[in-house]
Amino acid sequence: MKKIASLLLLIVFFNCKENNVDLMQLNGYWEIEEVQLPDGSQRDYTYNNTIDYIELTDSVNGIREKLKPKIDGDFEGSNLKESFEVRKENDSLNLYYKTPYSQWKETILMLNEEHLKVINQNQIIYTYKHYQPLILD
Repeated sequence: MKKIASLLLLIVFFNCKENNVDLMQLNGYWEIEEVQLPDGSQRDYTYNNTIDYIELTDSVNGIREKLKPKIDGDFEGSNLKESFEVRKENDSLNLYYKTPYSQWKETILMLNEEHLKVINQNQIIYTYKHYQPLILD
């Protein structure tokens, strides 16, 4: 009986956690902050020459595009947009990407105004932070 009660508490916890995710926080400009490999090694990124622009086009579909920031604050686009679909599955919030060349899945581990953390099928964890443009006076 204790095992069943514990299992029910875990289900409630994950459902509450999942429902608290505001998917609109995906919208915007993101840059990689760090990457953690399955062996536990980590690479920190202090400078990125590309960033990701993510936009939800409706409640379950979106696009991601690689952009290069320019010195004037504008961006140079790559014209390579990746479409994705958001799916809630069990206790996970997944992004399913599809291009003419490939398809893959990322699971959102954390999403808030400041950070996005996802894990892919290869168990690589990507931590993004909101992009802050370089302001030159």
